[in-house]
Amino acid sequence: MKILVINCGSSSLKYQLIDMDNESVLAKGICERIGIEGSNLTHKPTGKDKYVVEAPMKDHQVAIQLVLDALVDETHGVIASTSEIGAVGHRVLHGGIKYSDSIVVNEDVKKVIRECFDLGPLHNPANLTGIEACEAAMPGVPQVAVFDTAFGMAMAEKAYLYAIPYEYYEKYSIRRYGFHGTSHNFVSHEAIKTLGLDPENAKVIVAHLGNGASISASIGGKCIDTSMGLTPLEGLIMGTRSGDVDPTVIQFIANHENKSVDEVLNILNKESGLLGISGVSSDFRDVMSAAAEGNNRAQIANDAFDYRVAKYIGAYVAAMNGVDAIVFTAGVGENDGIVRGEICEYLTYLGIEIDPEANKVRGEEKVISTPDSKVTVLVLPTNEELFIARETLGLVK
Repeated sequence: MKILVINCGSSSLKYQLIDMDNESVLAKGICERIGIEGSNLTHKPTGKDKYVVEAPMKDHQVAIQLVLDALVDETHGVIASTSEIGAVGHRVLHGGIKYSDSIVVNEDVKKVIRECFDLGPLHNPANLTGIEACEAAMPGVPQVAVFDTAFGMAMAEKAYLYAIPYEYYEKYSIRRYGFHGTSHNFVSHEAIKTLGLDPENAKVIVAHLGNGASISASIGGKCIDTSMGLTPLEGLIMGTRSGDVDPTVIQFIANHENKSVDEVLNILNKESGLLGISGVSSDFRDVMSAAAEGNNRAQIANDAFDYRVAKYIGAYVAAMNGVDAIVFTAGVGENDGIVRGEICEYLTYLGIEIDPEANKVRGEEKVISTPDSKVTVLVLPTNEELFIARETLGLVK
């Protein structure tokens, strides 16, 4: 079966067409600037040159049709007809407390996605738009919602409840959800298979490190804890997100700078993190380059990031009473041996020993700890699209 994987943002649409007979990617691409002047589609069939279509895209429905046209194009296409697409898997940010697993879309599913607009204001509306656009373009083809929050729904109450009046959980479902769930789910299970760990009891910590960053702890592939919370703002220091702060910081800045709560939250989401500390950039490469040139604030930002990651790893080792493997993934985790090495220097108390030569790996699966290391440290590229396709196949085959 061929499955189309769709990931809609507010003005973008990423896609992959995957042949599930061998899990090969037939084509992938992105529509950008949807609803904005200058919109375009970049389409890359496997084994062929990419090509760009510059065309007005007033909405996601137009974008979906352009994607389907590209997939069946005589020159650049990879299928003869859209009838070859057996199902569509959609990344959906938030399913609230209603859905803890992927599900075939029906009217109730769409209703829940809509009810979660407040919890995912930038993503859920676009995700629903993508689903409805695919329904219109491919009537009768199953649509599957794969929720980014589903992985974190396995957490126990002691891990997901905030210590605020319980009525706010009952009224508004305020709790820790966790995000990057499709990545954490895929990587934790792949690590168990790759390392030959006990599939029921393996204790795995996944560090998904990129411009957005989060950590999860899982036992047998089921989430015990994860660093992001009600929103992706909680947890690690990120490119522009502050991560954990004393909530009073919001009140203090609001009062002293004459700003609203919304304005301060915008600062914590878009002007903080590496950018806020360094004053240089939200990009790890720029910050590390500035630090190497003697920029003290850039060095502090880099050190603070490493420190926060190591603290969370230590906390999750305690939460699971041990750890079998620590896995680095996502843009920084997969490609930056310096950051991985600096984080692991905090973890020698666990008996971790890193092989400096192996740690030079970029974007490839590789064990970077020595044979004598008491905890295995693994670099494992994430593949959220394949995870979504597998979930979709499992529901529609």
